[in-house]
Amino acid sequence: MLRGRPKTTSIFRSEAMSLVQLYIPSDVARYTVSQLGELGLVQFRDLNSEVSAFQRSFVNDVRRFDEIERKLRYLYSQIERNDVDIYEFLDDDFVGNSRGPRDIDDMEERINAHEDRVLKLTAAFKNLQLKHLELLENKYILEEVSSLFTEISGRQDAGRGHGGRGYTATDGASFGRDGAPLLARTDTSSRRSIGSLDAARAGEVGIDVEVGGMGRDINVGFIAGVISRDRISTLERVLWRSLRGNMFLNYVDIEDPISDPKHDEPVYKSAFIVFAHGASLRDRATKITESLGATLYQVDSSAERRQEELIDTMSRLDDLQQILENNNVARVNELTSVSEQINTWFTVVRKEKAIYHTLNLFNYDANRNCLIAEGWCAANDIPAIQSALHMATEDAGSNVPTVLQELRTTKEPPTFIRTNKFTDGFQNIVDAYGVPKAGEVNPGLFTCITFPFLFALMFGDLGHGFLMTLCAALLCIYERRLGWLAKNESLRMFYTGRYIILLMGIFSMFTGFLYNDIFSRAMGFFASGWAWPTDQGGEGVTVEAAKLGHVYPVGIDPAWHHASNSLLFTNSYKMKMSIVLGVIHMTLGICLQVPNALHFKKRINIIHVFVPQIIFLFSIFGYLVFTIIFKWSTDWYARDASGELTHISPPSLLNMLIYMFLSPGGVSDSEKMFRGQGVLQTFLLLVALVCVPWMLLVKPLILRREHQKIISEGYGRISSHVRVSSEGEGLGGAVVVAEQEEMQEDDFDFADIMINQTIHTIEFCLNSISNTASYLRLWALSLAHAQLSEVLWTMTFLPTLKMSGSFQPVAIMCGFGVWFVLTFSILIGMEGLSAFLHALRLHWVEFNNKFYDGTGVKFEPFSFKTVLDEAEE
Repeated sequence: MLRGRPKTTSIFRSEAMSLVQLYIPSDVARYTVSQLGELGLVQFRDLNSEVSAFQRSFVNDVRRFDEIERKLRYLYSQIERNDVDIYEFLDDDFVGNSRGPRDIDDMEERINAHEDRVLKLTAAFKNLQLKHLELLENKYILEEVSSLFTEISGRQDAGRGHGGRGYTATDGASFGRDGAPLLARTDTSSRRSIGSLDAARAGEVGIDVEVGGMGRDINVGFIAGVISRDRISTLERVLWRSLRGNMFLNYVDIEDPISDPKHDEPVYKSAFIVFAHGASLRDRATKITESLGATLYQVDSSAERRQEELIDTMSRLDDLQQILENNNVARVNELTSVSEQINTWFTVVRKEKAIYHTLNLFNYDANRNCLIAEGWCAANDIPAIQSALHMATEDAGSNVPTVLQELRTTKEPPTFIRTNKFTDGFQNIVDAYGVPKAGEVNPGLFTCITFPFLFALMFGDLGHGFLMTLCAALLCIYERRLGWLAKNESLRMFYTGRYIILLMGIFSMFTGFLYNDIFSRAMGFFASGWAWPTDQGGEGVTVEAAKLGHVYPVGIDPAWHHASNSLLFTNSYKMKMSIVLGVIHMTLGICLQVPNALHFKKRINIIHVFVPQIIFLFSIFGYLVFTIIFKWSTDWYARDASGELTHISPPSLLNMLIYMFLSPGGVSDSEKMFRGQGVLQTFLLLVALVCVPWMLLVKPLILRREHQKIISEGYGRISSHVRVSSEGEGLGGAVVVAEQEEMQEDDFDFADIMINQTIHTIEFCLNSISNTASYLRLWALSLAHAQLSEVLWTMTFLPTLKMSGSFQPVAIMCGFGVWFVLTFSILIGMEGLSAFLHALRLHWVEFNNKFYDGTGVKFEPFSFKTVLDEAEE
């Protein structure tokens, strides 16, 4: 029969876990894992850890869905590139229910068909774009060459009319010592040139322009093409130096950017033409231009043929543009049909891939034709798992049920603590320090209260707390609408910790009410216990408030806010408060050792660890807390009937504690608080000293004696393997079996135990002092927060209230704006973060190390929700 399982769930400690074993028929395996993935309650163990990932049974299925996911990513990229809207809804019937092999095959066929059509359309579109680019560049080249030849012909005619040579060098060209023209540029509107045609013909070769029937022919060889605009200057320099100036380059910038399929963005290009004499120079210029990424085009030297080719090119461009538009429409329509299902397909593919990844963790039993799986689950969740197994068997249409075995084991289970959206943030604070060991007391329960409370002690201000509470309340009320914040890396912390911030704000309002602080101003909710004299004082005169017959009911009297010695009073008050609350907090941590010892059946830890530690702490710092309360409750300025002071002066507790160690038994009259104080301090000091060897030696010696007793009686390692089975009664076809694994007793090493106990003893004794002093940060940060708030008020907003004149309303608005921005950014933002980190340290170091190991492993069940969330990130 199954072990008795707890019926209640508590955050006080982790859930009772069970190691279960599943015998899953092969034809039901995929359905079973699918149901368990939807449930998210089982953490499977890897039973094939010694087998590489490429040798596992379902590696081909994983590769299959990897390939399908790759195709979906390609389709998704095409959808985004073409600005097609993606439908966010999911097909719940297909995603949520178990899918058969036929459904998966149909989905794969549809995805393959869509990908094939998109690939073909995209390839055709790119080819058409390349042709369009070629025709467009050819059009620009033809226009540029025709324009240049017309200009050259006009100049040649002008030269002949004046009796000159066939063509003259470019105006402004200079010549070197060898008579060759140097770098010369000519700008004609948007056309620019370098060199001259005289250089191209190399001195003796003439450039003849013959007038024909329909146009003119120029007998100088040339090449023409298109190049990226940012490389045209490089082309100029390289050609000029390589051809030694024996060339003429003319180029014009193409105004409109050209869509190049090789680049994601449109490219600005320039059309150029290079004249050079001789085949060798033209070949050299061709190689240079091609090496710089230029595209060359063949241009006929006949003007008539160029004109015919230009008309044909423009006609083909118009036809090609229409084909491109039709292709784009067909491609967008195809992607639109894909966008309606792509989120559903992504979800299904990721789920199926996760299923086969999980199946690779199982062992295959060839004799039984089944898969054997092992995993951890909460004992309370076994009925839900059995129900899921039954549903998987029905979905598969099988008559063979999945067998579930619960194994009794000594293996350390993972830690599973049920949380909700309120406690999850506090549990994350604990898990960041260390995951609780299975069965260990969970600090997260106490952190829900102590963390915001300690934060509020450092951040206490009613106004600041209200603003923080307001922001957190908005996050909590509209948490569904603001769910997108969880996907933002920088804002995720605030969204997931919204309930932490809410409690921090509420507690800050409470402590601010006790401190009587609202934006560094006092609040007079009740009648003050002090009265300021009205007939005395003046500027620069110090007056003393008169004490009335009552005290302020709750918190600090507002009269202290106006007193010159208010800082002395609040410092003393908050310093002592920090020590008292710190000792209480540490005492709680030490006391939590008791439930840990009872749960793990280590009662020796109660008598010989908890008891000496609590006595040691109370002998020193418990006594300090007693003296603080005693000092608070005593009227040190009370007078007797004769008018004399009944006490000498308030004692210094710091000096008292120091001399308690330096001079045991001796108490000076100025430090004496009550009769027998010296004797009591000596007794407490001796008790603390006795606790040190008690913590150090007693537990290791008792463990050593018990081990020797076991050895002397002949008991060795215990090994057993018991299996009891029973037929399931209405458990959905899942047969439940209880099984006990082999148990082994760990080896005993007295040296390790002694060293460990020595370290813990020294650490506790030293930390008792340092941890108590560490709680003084509550006082320090509270003081800093109050003083900074006071400075912001007096330096930014208060001066505007004292102004006069017509400009005062504007000044008040500006001053309030500056004060509010600085308050929100510095006091709430920066000071809040500082107080948060200090509260975090007090829990991790001062509280947790008293009882908490934090060496557990977090329970991470196989869940589709987790798989999909990780894929989204």
